[in-house]
Amino acid sequence: MTSPTDPQPQDALLAPGDIRELATALGVRPTKQRGQNFVIDANTVRRIVRTADVRPDDVVVEVGPGLGSLTLGLLESADRVVAVEIDDVLAAALPATVEARLPERAGRFSLVHADALRVTELPGPPPTALVANLPYNVAVPVLLHMLERFPSIERTLVMVQAEVADRLAADPGSKVYGVPSVKANWYAEVKRAGAIGRNVFWPAPNVDSGLVSLVRRAEPPATTATRQQVFAVVDAAFAQRRKTLRAALAGWAGSAAAAEAALVAAGISPQARGESLTVEEFAAIAEHAPAR
Repeated sequence: MTSPTDPQPQDALLAPGDIRELATALGVRPTKQRGQNFVIDANTVRRIVRTADVRPDDVVVEVGPGLGSLTLGLLESADRVVAVEIDDVLAAALPATVEARLPERAGRFSLVHADALRVTELPGPPPTALVANLPYNVAVPVLLHMLERFPSIERTLVMVQAEVADRLAADPGSKVYGVPSVKANWYAEVKRAGAIGRNVFWPAPNVDSGLVSLVRRAEPPATTATRQQVFAVVDAAFAQRRKTLRAALAGWAGSAAAAEAALVAAGISPQARGESLTVEEFAAIAEHAPAR
């Protein structure tokens, strides 16, 4: 029987049998705690790389590489890949898998053994793309952290739970438009980029997945307010999303009357609700925050 880490001259990507053998050899069982669902379908990997428009000069950062299914696909197309993995066993094993399956590209691979939410720097040249099968339980925080921390990331393609994909790509007025929608739109133009079935994962999740594409804005929305100030308004507006902005922003402004004054100054109806506002309108409210 062929070892899952033996070179495969015809195809470096991991097949389902390779993945299960590798997992068995490592004593790895995917855990719900870390939202681990490993991609076991090479065609899905190729589709992700293609949809992400990975280019020969790209430096790609991948979060949660797991056993390396997507990592190998990215390495075949990008200039460099930096993988961020929190799991001790997976982090220790991945470099050997890359060396065995793609020895000619191993020098273009770097591993960062860390929690992606705490990563503040990466080895090598600045990343130009983020491509990842994000752990479902931390997908939005990780995505927003990476976009904020690494402004050199121009293009992003993430695979997330379908419901999360819908939220990220939602437009104002949608029932699922909310905090993730607005904050992602601060950084990028966001759109749905496809659906992913359950049978391409091991173990198969109980939910469908979706691809989300984010292309970074040349500049964030024009505003004199800081990102933190704008995000504070967003958080307050959606903390009580059934309420009018006059009521929802009362705590942020200090009183309902102060919230109304800020809204009127920003040209927004105090009776409006957060789900109807664009990121630019949230920025306008932040600009008129009352002095406290």
